[in-house]
Amino acid sequence: MDDLRRRVYGSDHDDPSPYAEPGHEYLDLVGGPLDGLLLDVTGLTPEERVTGGALLITNNGAYGPGVRSDYEPRPGDPGRWHWQGDMP
Repeated sequence: MDDLRRRVYGSDHDDPSPYAEPGHEYLDLVGGPLDGLLLDVTGLTPEERVTGGALLITNNGAYGPGVRSDYEPRPGDPGRWHWQGDMP
């Protein structure tokens, strides 16, 4: 699928530009409630992308609206952060 037609985490349903934009760098979110979305990591260093992670707010998590989903890099799988679970 063309990344420029994929939705980016944090875009609203009525956002006029909810898709990836040229000149930005993205990671794939894999698994969990945000599966298939892109995460804009343009401001992160390459090291932060492979050692970091994020608690991302979602309305579709295991504990209901406003839950945080834990996504972290998996060794050997650059460019993708995998779901670790949800936190209330």
